[in-house]
Amino acid sequence: MAEELFLSDEFIRKLTAVGEVDILVGVPTFNNRRTIEQVVNAIQLGLVKYFPRERVVLINPDGGSNDGTPEAVRNSSILDFRTLLSLSPLRTIHRITTTYGGVDGRGSAWRIIMAAADLLRAKACAVVSPDLESISPEWIEALVRPVYKEHCDMVTPIYHRHKYDGMLVNNIIAPVISAVYGVRVREPVGGEIGFSGRLACRFLEQDVWHEEFVRAHSEIWMITRAIADGCKLCQSFLGPKIHAPEASSQNIVATIQQALGTLFRCMESQEDYWLPRTEAPQPVPVFGFEYSSGVEPRRFNRKKLLAMFQNGVSQLTPVLESILSAETLAQVRDVAQQNGTPFRFPDELWVKIVYEFAASYHHSVINREHLLQALTPLYRGRIYSVVLENQRADSEQIEKRRELLSEEYEKQRPYLVENWTRKP
Repeated sequence: MAEELFLSDEFIRKLTAVGEVDILVGVPTFNNRRTIEQVVNAIQLGLVKYFPRERVVLINPDGGSNDGTPEAVRNSSILDFRTLLSLSPLRTIHRITTTYGGVDGRGSAWRIIMAAADLLRAKACAVVSPDLESISPEWIEALVRPVYKEHCDMVTPIYHRHKYDGMLVNNIIAPVISAVYGVRVREPVGGEIGFSGRLACRFLEQDVWHEEFVRAHSEIWMITRAIADGCKLCQSFLGPKIHAPEASSQNIVATIQQALGTLFRCMESQEDYWLPRTEAPQPVPVFGFEYSSGVEPRRFNRKKLLAMFQNGVSQLTPVLESILSAETLAQVRDVAQQNGTPFRFPDELWVKIVYEFAASYHHSVINREHLLQALTPLYRGRIYSVVLENQRADSEQIEKRRELLSEEYEKQRPYLVENWTRKP
């Protein structure tokens, strides 16, 4: 069996002792001692409150923490559920930790969770981030119930965010997946996800887990793979998402290289699915009551954003000449020459840039890492424009602008196909 190649004997013995389960919740960790107890307790409360009769297990693949995170997972227990829920667990909540190689990243953690789901014959699974400060027991119901009761194959999250949060998702990843794959998913890289045990087995069988793009951003591969395979998707509203402060410190260059590198590689490997597609994007059902609440504001150094955009365009022009068409690059340089308000980076130009970068990545016109790095200053210019435009916008206006951007991506889809399929 393939699982034997990467699961430790001790881990398999622990799984065997548990037997079969109905629900599996995974929490990949690496030095998350500060928040892990709260996360594990929320999971346990959610399982007892909403799934009291089901057989459940919590799986914790850890990347080699040295701050006591796995010990905290193993020792985290709620002594008296009745004081919190007015009921007690009917079954044991099993908690199993194991380790994975830090070099392979979180893709290895995802693979371990799916292998455990396969061996335990789990019917429904959920994975949550270990650094959450806003998780509640209701998140577990929101991620598990659509799979367990409504027979969905995959549940993606919807968060209540500050209007400047999730810029990369809103300006590139979500609208590209909508236009290219034809499915409107609001949060394709949320970190929290629900999926069926059947889908976990299907993912596990794929010979992709050695690929860097799958290890770097497994969620994007999983979602696009699920869409291409015709799986039944839905979304669940989870409310505000607040990470521990140190958790969101990755720089934007690395984030763009990992997230967009994975997205463009998925488009390559799944082009037989999306290139012939002509249907308009379809909505995905949403579970849960959406509400607004106070969220931590996201702030940008606008002066620095503009300066880095203008300097980047000036310094990288020879590189951009090999990625963008002459017409597009001329428009970018015109935008870079604006200064202060009313600065504007229009949707039409931004979508054209993203599609030309995707096609140039596909054709490997230059080193792919360097290519994605060259997108960073243009992204900063786009974000500077979005921040200026949305200063006084309310949530309804923000949503309307998001829809208009998605429509622009759909409108220019033939331009992507033309550039993607051209002969080098």
